[in-house]
Amino acid sequence: MVVKNQKKNINFGGNSSPEINLNSNLKRWFSRNIGLWKSNRTYFLDESQKTYNLCMNINIQALENISEWESHYKFTWYPEKKYNFFDENPKYQERGEMLALLRGHQLIREKFYLSNSEGISNIKQVDEHEMIFESSYEDWYIIEHTRLVDSDNYRFRVIYSWNKNKLQIVENHHEIKIIK
Repeated sequence: MVVKNQKKNINFGGNSSPEINLNSNLKRWFSRNIGLWKSNRTYFLDESQKTYNLCMNINIQALENISEWESHYKFTWYPEKKYNFFDENPKYQERGEMLALLRGHQLIREKFYLSNSEGISNIKQVDEHEMIFESSYEDWYIIEHTRLVDSDNYRFRVIYSWNKNKLQIVENHHEIKIIK
């Protein structure tokens, strides 16, 4: 069943606009992701017809905000140990750092994982625990679902990446929060 809101003016008990509510919900969701995560990953690669399992560490930090309407973050990643995956697939970054800022319903990235191109990920909120990020850059189109579970101690991420309209990469990440 699809329910439509017939009112053009939405006001939920105050003078705040829906944009402000959305912005505070996203900020709260991002703050729940701050910390060091152990990321157990499975990559399904179309070009090699191979499946890879590896463990990465992801550190998400909140940076000082320049504006109350923007939240700044730093994402750092590195492998738990040496994997042949990165030798066999050199377009993947074994370790790195990305700065990003949350502006409204968009994540502005200084670069993407498979490229050094800057760009925007549009964010859709599924519920209080899950966000969907949709990104396009160069010849890539990417959809990423990220869900927080069990009082934010775990995250599940699934990422679909198309290159030139062909599904190239499917990733499943089960992540455990190590340090809050």
